[in-house]
Amino acid sequence: MEKLKRPVYLKPETDDFFKKIRKEVNETVLQNSSLYLFNIFKSLGLVIFFFLFYACILLFGNSTPLLFLFYILCGITMIVLFINAFHDAAHGALFKTSKHNQYFMYILELFGSNHWLWTRRHINLHHAYPNIQDWDIDIKQSNIIRIFPNSPLFSYHKYQHIYMWFIYPLYSLNWIYIRDFKDFFVKKDSYIKKVVDKIPSREVYKLFAAKAINLSYLLFIPMLLLNQPWHIVLLAWIAMHMCGSVLGVVALVSTHVDEDAHFPITDEEGNLSATWALHQMIVTKDFSTNSKLANFLYGGFTHHVAHHLFPGVGHTYYPYITPIIKRYAEEYNLPYTSYPFYHAVRSHFRMLKNKGIKENIMMTGEI
Repeated sequence: MEKLKRPVYLKPETDDFFKKIRKEVNETVLQNSSLYLFNIFKSLGLVIFFFLFYACILLFGNSTPLLFLFYILCGITMIVLFINAFHDAAHGALFKTSKHNQYFMYILELFGSNHWLWTRRHINLHHAYPNIQDWDIDIKQSNIIRIFPNSPLFSYHKYQHIYMWFIYPLYSLNWIYIRDFKDFFVKKDSYIKKVVDKIPSREVYKLFAAKAINLSYLLFIPMLLLNQPWHIVLLAWIAMHMCGSVLGVVALVSTHVDEDAHFPITDEEGNLSATWALHQMIVTKDFSTNSKLANFLYGGFTHHVAHHLFPGVGHTYYPYITPIIKRYAEEYNLPYTSYPFYHAVRSHFRMLKNKGIKENIMMTGEI
């Protein structure tokens, strides 16, 4: 991959809206310690529930309906754990000390991922440069899907709004068993090399160990212990990943990549036309912020603008930060968008349809 200049944001002016938002949030919302404790109890509770559901697989899995039920519950809990607890811990926002957040992140290895790698992907690339082509690795996953306006257009992209319905349910399988290996071992077009000079050898060993442990307890042990044909257990395991992935993809497609999404570009020197805080508000959107169920399941994703402005704050604070952001957005005439998740999902697939065909001069607005 050619050497690209790192994007540079504008410096904020004296009357900067984010300085005022941050001051008010620090003096009011963040003083509520009960929200911090609730986040910890919620996170630890989700870990316990996952392993309870796993125990139920071993205890009741001889019944095929119950086998699928508890595998699917494991998949849902796995994703909810990730987008709540692990997401917060990666940002240093779950516990007050970095050491405790780091210890908690090791639990992520039990789910087959590598927390060292994912933290660098997510924080050093996505959060640093959201929606910026060649930098936001969470948006640019592969050439199978075309999202950025300047990405190569292939003939099969005209069908991406159809075939991505079948690919998205495989998201976690791709992440754990394909994407991680590509990030570690494929050197061509390596986004990780932008922020990491060399991958430590211990992380390579941990990568293989995590995959082996994950497959052993979630797949091979049930195959050995249960009175079920191996292929039934395999199908239940696949159902676990598919159901979890569907739940997780809603969060991924609802916050940055709809038909009205912005993909700011840099000039030849790498300069952007907005400050860091304004950029976060331009490219980030909320969904279903008034839904208690959505807030519980999706943590920092429903109030995603608050998360991008305050990534080091636990997600349980965001419902109280968002009204402050909305007030300042209105006062300073800033972009702020929030819509129901079903609108976000529909809009995402409309965007895929639009990006799958050649843009003409009327669509791009360029003369």
